[in-house]
Formats: sequence, C-alpha cells, structure tokens
Amino acid sequence: MTAALIGTKIGMTRWFLEDGTNVPVTVIEVGPCVVTQVKTVETDGYEAVQLGHGELKPRRSTMPMIGHDHRAGSGPLRTHCELRGETDAELGDRIDVSAFEGVMFVDVSGMSKGKGFQGSMKRHHFRGLEASHGVKRRHRSPGSINGHATNLGTGPKLKKGKRMAGHMGHEKVTNRSAQVISLDVERNLIMVKGSVPGPIGASVVVREAVRLNKQKARVAKAG
Repeated sequence: MTAALIGTKIGMTRWFLEDGTNVPVTVIEVGPCVVTQVKTVETDGYEAVQLGHGELKPRRSTMPMIGHDHRAGSGPLRTHCELRGETDAELGDRIDVSAFEGVMFVDVSGMSKGKGFQGSMKRHHFRGLEASHGVKRRHRSPGSINGHATNLGTGPKLKKGKRMAGHMGHEKVTNRSAQVISLDVERNLIMVKGSVPGPIGASVVVREAVRLNKQKARVAKAG
C-alpha cells in the first residue's frame, strides 16, 4: 500500500529554497496515526487498513468507538480513515511522517471551506443580466430557468442538474500531485507546495500521488 496518513492543516507560509526561490507552502501536521483495524479478504471480502488520528476526550466519543480504538491499544481518536490495498501493517502499529521519506509528490484530500447559501453568480460564475439604463434591478438573477424543464424543453418541473443558487462548498476536494518541499520528522510536519482544501485546523488525508503528468513523472524519476 502507498504511504498515507491523516493530518491537520496548520496553515500557509513561505519556504526559501537553496537558490533563493520563494515557494508558498502549506504546513500539515501528519500523524502519528494508529492502525485501528486491518481488513482482509477472508474476514471482510477485501484488503484495507483503517487509520486513526487525534486524541479525543472519552466523553466526546461513543462507547462503540472507544471499544474499537481500545482494541488497537489506543484511547478514543477523533478521525478515522480507511485506505484500500495490500498492507503489511498490524493492529496497533504507529505510523509517523517518516513514511513519506523519499516521496516527492502527494495527494491531499479534505473538506473544502463552506460558503453557505450562494447565488448563481458566485456559485457558478454567471455574468448576470444587463446593468444598463432602464433595466430592471435584477442584475444578479440567473435569467431564464424553466425553458430547460426537460430534454424536450417543455414540462412541469426543472431539468435535473440545472445550475441555480444553493449550498456552496463543504465538499470533498483532492489537490493532486502536490510537491513535497520538506519534512520535519521530529515535529511530524510536512510542507506541501501550494494550497490544500479546508480551513486551518481541518483534517486532511495525505497520500502518495497515484498519477503524475509527464513533467512531474520525469522529476520523480530523476529524483
């Protein structure tokens, strides 16, 4: 199984390379994670490993989760994540950021920032109606809607998937093939180039990149 850990987004800063280049990076505290469950083909029908991260007060957890984490020799954990694939990890193992030594590119997954209920211009980048003289003050409205009621253009209801106002953000987003700038094994920190999903303090899953473009593949092969 590829290297993967659960972490917490600390924030963004700048990192100066040896040649003086200023690189924007996101600092993520990854691990140490506890292997809370190992699934096999014989018992579950597929192979996977479940990781837990973040200490939690028992009164803020549930009895089933407390017992589940106790079997791994750990107290209640805040975040759990299942990763499919073959693994040689065993129940109760501790994994830290050293698992990413030698990894040049990672995929970072997390929940994006919630934006609440937003209109069509902010949510879907509509240009809005005309704002010239004599136009009714409905500049930010989406315009015609029910003309696309069905595939035939007629019908009593909206066509499914019509882009309209609604809830924006707070959905799973993956930043693929982000370059690893530096590792701090002592403090379990990983510095990743660019931004990652979620606000400061959000839980993210960092794993070795599953696919690279041609340029990054050449860099990874040379490095």
